[in-house]
Amino acid sequence: MQCASILYPHTHQIWCFKPTLSAAPPPQQPPQQQGTSHDDKPKLITSPSNPFVKHCLKLRNSSSYRRAHASALVVGATPIREIRRFQESLQDESVSMDCLILPDKAEIPDGLDKSTASIVRVSSVVMRKLSGLQTTDSLDAIALMKIPASFFNVDNDQKNYQKWFPSVHRILVLDGIQDPGNLGTLLRSAVAFRWDGVFLLPGCCDPLNEKALRASRGASFQIPVVCGSWNDLESLKEEFQMKLLGGHPELEELVKPVCSLSPTFCDSLSDTPLCLVLGSEGSGLSQKSLQLCELVSIAMAGEYESLNVSVAGGIFLYMLQPKNP
Repeated sequence: MQCASILYPHTHQIWCFKPTLSAAPPPQQPPQQQGTSHDDKPKLITSPSNPFVKHCLKLRNSSSYRRAHASALVVGATPIREIRRFQESLQDESVSMDCLILPDKAEIPDGLDKSTASIVRVSSVVMRKLSGLQTTDSLDAIALMKIPASFFNVDNDQKNYQKWFPSVHRILVLDGIQDPGNLGTLLRSAVAFRWDGVFLLPGCCDPLNEKALRASRGASFQIPVVCGSWNDLESLKEEFQMKLLGGHPELEELVKPVCSLSPTFCDSLSDTPLCLVLGSEGSGLSQKSLQLCELVSIAMAGEYESLNVSVAGGIFLYMLQPKNP
């Protein structure tokens, strides 16, 4: 798991890795055609040592390699379809599929048959290696996707807030979320409840980590994601006069008052631009978040102190979602 500040390219002049479709091509032969159209018969990759397979494995396992090549692997036809639908609905050229990887002899999944991406066929051994799954019986596709331009890392001199988020009415801020499953689930909930973007403070895991991608089921490519510092977030807050809310259980040792999340409380904020800050699984909100945020809790029965961050986040995101579509 990579848990550090995440730097993504600001522009996407992609170095495109061209798949070598044979494990060891004979020397001094003319180069083989790279990729295939849907009308051509794709050649089969059977060796995990194939250079294209090695490239894909590095994309799956290395955050720095993903950044360097501005690409990521998306496993499963369902999230790939969701990303494609999103791309087509916005006519967003920055969200594109370079290559569709299919099991040998499998049909092209519904909804992906009109893609212009090249197709690579692989053996079950290679499919299992690329996916990281124990069994691939139900796995129908893997896509090599470009990281969209909506992934943005803030440099010290970059305060072009419109480039960060086209709209700033509702921004989810994640403060040290290290579990990729929780982070991916929160991204998916943010998309489902029409939030405008996600701001990742230092210490969050990579949203393109394979487990985060699996949990988000394509949502990582459908919402602006900005990586920055607390100074950057405070600048955003000041520029748009945003309210900072921090999700936090009501504890006796807290000095600050804690509001209760309720329909009345949420209605009072319907016209107010806000950032919702959620803290890490083990430690909760950082000291900086506790200082700067108005704290809000979810009322619970019994003696439970807190909820899992992805569960609590889903409740917050639903209750505080924009009222108008």
